Amino acid sequence: MSEINEIEKVEKKSISFIEQIIVNDLEEGKNSGRIQTRFPPEPNGYLHIGHAKAIHMDFGMAEKYNGICNLRFDDTNPSKEDTEYVDSIMEDIKWLGFQWENVYYASDYFQQLWDFAVRLIKEGKAYIDEQTSEQIAMQKGTPTQPGTDSPYRNRLIEESLDLFHKMNSGEIPEGAMVLRAKIDMAHSNMHFRDPIIYRVVKTPHHRTGDTWKAYPMYDFAHGQSDYFEGVTHSLCTLEFVPHRPLYDLFVDWVKDGKELDDNRPRQYEFNKLNLSYTLMSKRNLLTLVKENLVNGWDDPRMPTLCGIRRRGYSPESISNFIDKIGYTKYDALNDISLLESAVREDLNARATRVSAVINPVKLIVTNYPEGKVEELKAINNPEDPESGTHTIEFSRELWIERDDFMEDAPKSFYRLTPGREVRLKNAYIVLCTGCNKDANGNITEVLCEYIPDTKTGEKEANRKVKSTLHWVSCAHSIKAEVRLYDRLWKVENPRDELSAIREQKQCDALTAMKEIINPDSLKVLTECYVERYASDLPALSYLQFQRIGYFNVDPDSKPGNPIFNRTVSLKDTWSKIKGK
Repeated sequence: MSEINEIEKVEKKSISFIEQIIVNDLEEGKNSGRIQTRFPPEPNGYLHIGHAKAIHMDFGMAEKYNGICNLRFDDTNPSKEDTEYVDSIMEDIKWLGFQWENVYYASDYFQQLWDFAVRLIKEGKAYIDEQTSEQIAMQKGTPTQPGTDSPYRNRLIEESLDLFHKMNSGEIPEGAMVLRAKIDMAHSNMHFRDPIIYRVVKTPHHRTGDTWKAYPMYDFAHGQSDYFEGVTHSLCTLEFVPHRPLYDLFVDWVKDGKELDDNRPRQYEFNKLNLSYTLMSKRNLLTLVKENLVNGWDDPRMPTLCGIRRRGYSPESISNFIDKIGYTKYDALNDISLLESAVREDLNARATRVSAVINPVKLIVTNYPEGKVEELKAINNPEDPESGTHTIEFSRELWIERDDFMEDAPKSFYRLTPGREVRLKNAYIVLCTGCNKDANGNITEVLCEYIPDTKTGEKEANRKVKSTLHWVSCAHSIKAEVRLYDRLWKVENPRDELSAIREQKQCDALTAMKEIINPDSLKVLTECYVERYASDLPALSYLQFQRIGYFNVDPDSKPGNPIFNRTVSLKDTWSKIKGK
């Protein structure tokens, strides 16, 4: 109680409705004053940024209120699950900065769930149904019309028990029969109309092998697993609102007369994280990977946590974004520019500034001595006084961006053009004197003269110019590959657009995807140059290519062959494009 009293009133006003529920429960002493949550992913794919919101809620609330959060894998469908996904999920949670108290699996409770199902059959609360899935769906009725009883609903208990054991012994083919809970075929909540609670799956399980052939459904396993573990707050997204009464009913049934009114798991729901220009359905993400529309689950264009980690997003930027959008009781489409803004804000404070030229043209400082090299100091991050400096080399021949020179420039162009002075970052002011061209009239070299008394940091360096350009020394830079990543989809809401295309053209998901995928989502530049310091940094280092954008070192980088991924541009360019 004293810990709750320490929460400032201002903080109480700003907390989410979920957190307010937790505060109230703790103040009222529910669940003996405990808070215990769980994060229950199914190991059938890689986590995406939508899961990050649930992770922050589940782990964050337990951490803030001195509770515990367990990681529980919902491994009830062996045909889609793999240890590869288990390992990736653990890695992603740790990367976000959280640590679970215990690791559990729904498969830990297979025997308890089986025993519970057997008890329900014996109590007349469950029966074996041999209808097809289509028949079961048809006889369930509609939200406004009651369903009709299955012809097997009043099957003898002994017969259902015998068939249930045969479902698990391997004698029953997949799809031939299911176990259904006997509740109410006229209930207004469709989930109460005798839901399926067990089905046959003969794919070996990644943990239990061939021990089980009959597997519990999610609605049957989830609440009971929460109960077995002692979960107090079962936090999930809004699509589970209609499932909550069934969750509570199964908990009531499994407790078997035990008093749980003030000590039971309770389900609360919040909105999903939906992002514009983003598709997060695992089924669709799997299609992208299998059809080679992206380069694996960790492709930086993917919304997977491993993908955005490889792209250069920091866990702190994701946390800040989630804090900004908050938790509500209604779904909305969040603008991805809000996420990118959070990334820029975070990387501005942590990224090391380096020089890189991605569309190079040679700049020759004609009055600078041949063979002379000056070592200059570059500040790693002007936002962080403790970040230090690193050394860059200045020489007679430099690489600059081709767009930083125009032979015939308008008055509004303040970069290099004949007769114009600019400052070279951390070095000298130079005066552009002209350019050299090849036989086809293409510019091959830009010519300039440096002004010796204008070196950055020296007393005469205060001379005013209207532009500062970045550069790298030709002799001291490293050739690099730069991957310019952009949004994977051309449309703001790809989920709805996919559905519309498939309905209109009666095509599969892959065909629809190809219509709206952004052909410019990846551009690979191989004629780029970076300063040597950047080429030696470890994988996933956060960088700002000055005047270009935020980048990071790709894990594919090797000594002498660095590879950099664009994380996000320095400014939001998509908003301008949309406005045109």
